[in-house]
Amino acid sequence: MDENLHAFDPLRPRLQKLAYRMLGSVAEAEDIVQDVWLRWHSVARDGIDNAEAWLVAVTTRMSIDRLRAAKIQREQYTGIWLPEPLLSESPATPEEVSERADDVSVAFMLLLERLTPEARAAFLLREVFDMDYDEVAGAVGKTEAACRQLVSRAKAQLRDGWSRFEVSRETHRRLLLSFTQAVEGGDFATINALLAEDAMLFSDGGGKVISFPKPLVGGKRIAQLFYATLLRFKSELRFEFIELNGRWALLRFLDGRLESAQSFETDGHRIVRVFLQRNPDKLALIAATHGTPPER
Repeated sequence: MDENLHAFDPLRPRLQKLAYRMLGSVAEAEDIVQDVWLRWHSVARDGIDNAEAWLVAVTTRMSIDRLRAAKIQREQYTGIWLPEPLLSESPATPEEVSERADDVSVAFMLLLERLTPEARAAFLLREVFDMDYDEVAGAVGKTEAACRQLVSRAKAQLRDGWSRFEVSRETHRRLLLSFTQAVEGGDFATINALLAEDAMLFSDGGGKVISFPKPLVGGKRIAQLFYATLLRFKSELRFEFIELNGRWALLRFLDGRLESAQSFETDGHRIVRVFLQRNPDKLALIAATHGTPPER
């Protein structure tokens, strides 16, 4: 057992990151990694030359199978599907901050949903985890040529919908702070000014709480939504800064209960995308960490 743990535990964070980026679910990623551990514990390892390659390959293939089933379920999902928010750990270097914010942001995770499970795996292994094509091929179970095609097509698909803004953490946090202060102060003009005219809001209620079935488009309409929430709940409303998916985000509490986890994309001057995670099931982990059940 000690020998198994010694080989597996150092790789657990890498496997967890891969499974989450494949599935967009913290709970399902943890399930995958636990299943991989059980396989690792029971397999005869005499023929395994590279433990890391074996573990990555098993994690990848199990994630592909799980994602195939998940895609069928998501076709029946009520309203907009958003990934489960990922609580960020404190990174060691500024480079890690930038790297993580790029490859795990809510906007990017949502964009990955365009890809087939195999293409998503090949793209992530190559472009995010920086694996050579022979390693990608071994993990995905296809030829190197096929994997090159998958990655190339994935890049083309993602390029059409991915607008990256080079915004520092400090700028992002400062803009978010201004927005929060405006909302809490009932300053509609400032709320509206901080939102781009073509801003979009995506809300995931999972059919369990009220949310918009389609994206809400227009900065003014989004400003009105935040302003109306303030007028309705007033002193019951509270915000808390938190790091989610590698970026500063907000938790919104109503009467002491977690109502939503809010992620934002900005261009450094205004907010261009708002992602509201309101599905209680996807808020459960954050709510448990912060000692309050999500609103239902």
